[in-house]
Amino acid sequence: MSRIWAGIDSGKGHHHGLALDADGKTLLSRRVANDEPELLKLIGDVLDVADGRQVTWAIDMTGGEPALLLALLVNHGQEILYIPGRLVNRAADGYRGEGKTDARDAYVIADQARMRRDLRPIRPGDEAAIELKLLTGRRSDLVEDRTRVVNRLRGTLLSMFPALERALDVTNTGPLKLLTGYQTPASIRRTGVTRLTRWLANRKVRNARSLAEPAVEAAERQHTAVPGEKITAKLVHTLAEEVMALNEQISEMDKLIEGRFREHELADIVESIPGIGTVLGAEFLAAVGGSLDGFDSPDALAAFAGVAPAPKDSGKVSGNLHRPMTYHRRLQRVFYTSALVSIRCDTNSRKFYDRKRAEGKRHVQAVLALARRRVNVLWALIRDRRCYATTPPVTTTV
Repeated sequence: MSRIWAGIDSGKGHHHGLALDADGKTLLSRRVANDEPELLKLIGDVLDVADGRQVTWAIDMTGGEPALLLALLVNHGQEILYIPGRLVNRAADGYRGEGKTDARDAYVIADQARMRRDLRPIRPGDEAAIELKLLTGRRSDLVEDRTRVVNRLRGTLLSMFPALERALDVTNTGPLKLLTGYQTPASIRRTGVTRLTRWLANRKVRNARSLAEPAVEAAERQHTAVPGEKITAKLVHTLAEEVMALNEQISEMDKLIEGRFREHELADIVESIPGIGTVLGAEFLAAVGGSLDGFDSPDALAAFAGVAPAPKDSGKVSGNLHRPMTYHRRLQRVFYTSALVSIRCDTNSRKFYDRKRAEGKRHVQAVLALARRRVNVLWALIRDRRCYATTPPVTTTV
């Protein structure tokens, strides 16, 4: 069947759509507003110029700015391919001309979709997977915000009271509560261990005395007030409260993720894998769209997750392997992180890891090998609709 290819260069306020025929001739090129009536008109016009031919759409983003366009294309039953922006930028160097315009980018996207056979189709995920993608994305943003504020808090405290910065783990609730009330060496010395312990205990801090004692000990080692101590102390107080607020938001987000994750039909199977909890399980379902229908084999899933090494041979050098350039980074994190955890809690995973280490592989290589193996395990479990067991079920032949 003859077909045409429509490339979309997506943007915040506008997209540029361009359609090519099988010979690479431009049939339509237009800039449209990111608005439903305009997008519907673009889809209709592309279908008109197709004149009964199959239309394959290609786009450089899978969410965010082109979300409305993708929803409209899915509702109209259109075939959609995803071409990463990095590949578009690299391919653009092989086209004539050096200028960069939205129309040129849309042409490159459409032409690459016309020539390549390795682009992944964009399939509509189930409602739960879409919601989990939004929730886990928001959680990831909150975790990044917390990391930035924690680093800022450490740097600010270090500039004023280095001994206390060394004594406290400001990622925990107890030290953060301490910093909301006491920041300077003088204030902690005046309070003393007994009063500081009572103050922390009244705020429901566990092991209050074991926190108060090193704080007072640190204060006894510094009797000099650095310049700007008063303002620095206020900044420490503010940053500590920010970290605590972010911790509460992350905790609330975890509850939302857990509730939505448990409603999915694959939740029990995914969570039965050692090392995969509700957050990693939710990220897995979000990454694959709620099912494995888009993957022909566990090898395809492993390649998508970036845990299947790609060859890098040249000349007489062979057997070289390296991380693939294109893969789903959050899905790789799911398999790699869960593999790390499983080494400590699952005997089968530990045996596999030890065997790879005995073969001479480094730690990271052994963990990646385990992550790759876990792709096969999870694939089989979802295929058979059963949960993980340390000893696999015995299959009897009749």
